[in-house]
Amino acid sequence: MKYFFFFILLYTSIYAQQFALKGNVYDKSTGEVLSYANLRIAGSSAGTAANLEGSFEFKLKPGNYSLATSYIGYKSDTTKVKLNRDESIKIYLEPVAVRLSEITVLPGENPANAIIRKAIEAKHEREKKIDSYVYHAYTKGLVRTTQELSSSYRSGLSLSFSLKDTGDLKITGIMENESRGFFRKPNNYKDEVIAQKKSANIPPSVFVLTGGRMLQSFYTNDIQFFNRPLVGPIADNALDYYYYIIEDTVAMDNRNVYQLSFEPIDKSDPGFYGKLFIADSIFSLVKIDVRLNEAANPGKVFDNINIFQQFVPFGDNIYMPIDYRVFVTGNFLGMAKFGFELNSIFYDYQINNEINDDIFDMVIIKVHPDADKKDSLYWKTTQTIPNTLEEIAAYERIDSVESVPRNFWDDFSILSSSVRLSDNYSISGPLSIYSFNKIQGHTLNFGGEAEDELNKRLYGTANVAYGFSDKKFQSSLSARYYLGEYRTTHLYLNAYNKLTDLFGEAISYNKLTSTITSLFGKYDFRDYYYTRGFDFKISDEVFPVLRLGIGFMNRTDKSAVNNSDFSFFNKSKTYGANKQIFDTKINAITAEFGLDFRKFIEDGYFRFRSSQRKAYLLLNGSAIFSSKSFLKSTQSFEMYNLTLSGYSPSFKSANMTFSLKGIYGDGSVPYQMLYALPGNIESSGKPNTFRTLGIGEVYGDHAAVFTFQHNFNDEIFRFLNIPYIKDWELILRAHFNSAWIELSDDSRKILTHTFSEFKKPLMEAGFSIGHILVPFSLEFTWRLSHREKNNFVIGLNAFML
Repeated sequence: MKYFFFFILLYTSIYAQQFALKGNVYDKSTGEVLSYANLRIAGSSAGTAANLEGSFEFKLKPGNYSLATSYIGYKSDTTKVKLNRDESIKIYLEPVAVRLSEITVLPGENPANAIIRKAIEAKHEREKKIDSYVYHAYTKGLVRTTQELSSSYRSGLSLSFSLKDTGDLKITGIMENESRGFFRKPNNYKDEVIAQKKSANIPPSVFVLTGGRMLQSFYTNDIQFFNRPLVGPIADNALDYYYYIIEDTVAMDNRNVYQLSFEPIDKSDPGFYGKLFIADSIFSLVKIDVRLNEAANPGKVFDNINIFQQFVPFGDNIYMPIDYRVFVTGNFLGMAKFGFELNSIFYDYQINNEINDDIFDMVIIKVHPDADKKDSLYWKTTQTIPNTLEEIAAYERIDSVESVPRNFWDDFSILSSSVRLSDNYSISGPLSIYSFNKIQGHTLNFGGEAEDELNKRLYGTANVAYGFSDKKFQSSLSARYYLGEYRTTHLYLNAYNKLTDLFGEAISYNKLTSTITSLFGKYDFRDYYYTRGFDFKISDEVFPVLRLGIGFMNRTDKSAVNNSDFSFFNKSKTYGANKQIFDTKINAITAEFGLDFRKFIEDGYFRFRSSQRKAYLLLNGSAIFSSKSFLKSTQSFEMYNLTLSGYSPSFKSANMTFSLKGIYGDGSVPYQMLYALPGNIESSGKPNTFRTLGIGEVYGDHAAVFTFQHNFNDEIFRFLNIPYIKDWELILRAHFNSAWIELSDDSRKILTHTFSEFKKPLMEAGFSIGHILVPFSLEFTWRLSHREKNNFVIGLNAFML
């Protein structure tokens, strides 16, 4: 025990060597606070920015300091401070009038253009000076709604909807983190989240959203918002995109500053509008206060998106961002008002110092495993943005609300497929309890799920069902266990005795869809078979880019027959006969691999791949080995699957995706294990499927399949500049699919069904039209070959089907 107290005393004494220097910045003439004023400790890299209420805070060791304070339009001030205890000071800045020096303007040219041209040149000079930098950052995110938010660990924040939301916004969620950022030319970035804390209703997964490359600099050419690159106000092509006006002249740090306003030349082009401030003579960008225009506002959901950023000079007169602030308000269809604020400060810059090569690895954002375990003593010594009175009150109110125990009905919804009992356990919800198909008839389903057990390492599900027509019970039990610091080794066990879908991997529709089409249209688009057995798999990330896996499968498959002819309508119609499989027992070894060169995010527990809207390729493969002699399987066969897929941005916000799949089977492959081309139900379509094929219509064991989709978003309509249509935010997508598929002689010998082959590739192409706020799109597809049937189809592509 004595060692424990010694540790506490030592810990406290170490942190006691730092004191808090707090204060407020005011306008000397009016007494009003100066929000977001710049403050720096002279002769060091320490700096911060005041909050909305003009409050600031430094955590410093005892000593004598000179505190330099600046604000655009005011005379800078330096305050001497002797710090040997916590101090609180008030700083008053005096407004100052300035005279602007002349600039060279070409005849007939907008004089603001000359300033922007110089600013672009200064930007390039700045880039030449910077080889690397390191910085610390503190970020605070605020969520604002009219009603209290509830949280679930896995599902995230829950936002209430009403027919009309007219309440006042209040802070209903707070998250904070301390991070460190690294950059080295040409394009190496990394962010490490060192510490984080939150109000009780914020899920831990939200932390990653408040760090990393979200913190952007307006010195870059493109600024990313809502997955769309927007032209920056001093981008190389800014003069072709924006119209500028000189509004005023102000002062900052004893230097004259140009105040310009700007907006896109074509108001239908997505971009920014607002004010930017450029220092005279050196033409460095020192401040920006802008908003996204209506064309950059997806679905017009947001009422306001305001971005504010300031820059100050460091060594060699290199201007670096010292803050980044985003203020968002919106009202989703008038039913849910919301707001979000992101306030970040950057300090302790180290520019052009050598950075260890080990820093820049595959990780672009790393949350330290102990980041959310920092205690109050740690936060007292960390540079932060002082909490406003509203934020202090919100922390107390939210934690008080979240401390009230929740019961079953708090998380219950009649439209939910699962109901959460706690953060770690859930059971079947109303939408999943009942189902119907032509084999089981009316079916009752019940299941439970456990997640994030044993420090987020153990996950499991258990399900039972009873079909009233086939009079059979079904059951399944699965468990996953993750090993390693970032849980990159996976152990998976699955045991089952159930009815399953024939060619289930080729079906993109959910069980509710087939239940509805059966009950109301007497159309069950699935075929089924019974299977029982188990499978086991272990996979591991043996290298950051390579995952390998191996497993074993034991299963007995048996054909199923129709047992129900029930439907509310179409009484005279009958269900299609259920296709009979090859009844067999399979013992097989499975293997898989994956190559993924994308960098990843480590959130303290898991790794997540991130493309950062850059082009990438993925290569995945799997194999099944079944043997009569070695594994005592009924059939000897092998199946290999190799898939190359990729993504690439094309222009502006448009992008392309593709998949090239190769299938090869050797031996007598059972019917239910053949590869089926992914098809669709009538009058519907799904991404990466063949719109002119039905489900399970074409199958084989030798195949080459190519799918391609180009997501143009609304860029084509904007480019064509068609009046009205260009502003409707219509989403255009184009698709092309092709497949060659055959069935080997060995597999034909055990097949009892007629089949089709495409020895000459099937090709189809089409497009879809949708809207950013509408959850479905209308598709049009034409067959380019094999035009015997379905030469042209129209379908509805909806994610809820």
